[in-house]
Amino acid sequence: MIAALPMYDRPETAGANDRLWALVRDRLRADGIAAPTALRRGDLTLLDQWLDPSLVLSQTCGFPYRAKLHGHVTLVGTPDYGVAGCAPGYYRSVFVARADDPRDDLAAFDGAGLAYNDAMSQSGWAAPQTHAAKLGITLPALLETGGHRLSLHAVAEGRADIAALDAVTWSMLAEWEDMAARVKVVGMTDPTPGLPYITALDRDGQALFTAISAAIDDLGAADRALLRIKGIISIPVADYLSVPTPPAPNRFAPEK
Repeated sequence: MIAALPMYDRPETAGANDRLWALVRDRLRADGIAAPTALRRGDLTLLDQWLDPSLVLSQTCGFPYRAKLHGHVTLVGTPDYGVAGCAPGYYRSVFVARADDPRDDLAAFDGAGLAYNDAMSQSGWAAPQTHAAKLGITLPALLETGGHRLSLHAVAEGRADIAALDAVTWSMLAEWEDMAARVKVVGMTDPTPGLPYITALDRDGQALFTAISAAIDDLGAADRALLRIKGIISIPVADYLSVPTPPAPNRFAPEK
């Protein structure tokens, strides 16, 4: 069996994630539902983890959910991180540029090279492209970094002009990464449904929702603050599937 909380798991939050899972696990076991003792980390690709038939719990992103996972997993619910300007369970991307870049308005970055974490990322790729199109600008794909933290570094070090970071991740980077002081916020995307919890297709999503809700309530205040977590929300599947999907990054490569 697999349980994982990969989306916001970093050295500062790992212990809080472990304690959150322990509370969920104990609730499930008390209800007669088998659950692994500890979270699994690092030995599977995310897609392999998400599609494993032994999956008890994981967290995914809205883009892979609508593009790859819908119909193959059960949507459990969406954690609410209390992101400013967003409805419960929703989030947005924060555009960052170098602190010394003279441009302060997102529209001024028309044609600027974008560092993005992954081509299947809602916050790092899909949301910024959709938002740019809404503004009538382009943000060509310049550098695929493999992670929001690495996108931050690419901008801070001058290897890209701009990046879009998940607002929850940005909150953590701003607190714990020195490199965050070398960038500034130049815009934000519109809110979209946040990163949902999922389980295997044949598992009881409602039982997991109930266990997670109780576990968040029981989690210590310090751990809730570390994880930025407020509760769990039920967002309809249709709301995830209705989010626009832009073309792949190779359609947005900068001109040579």
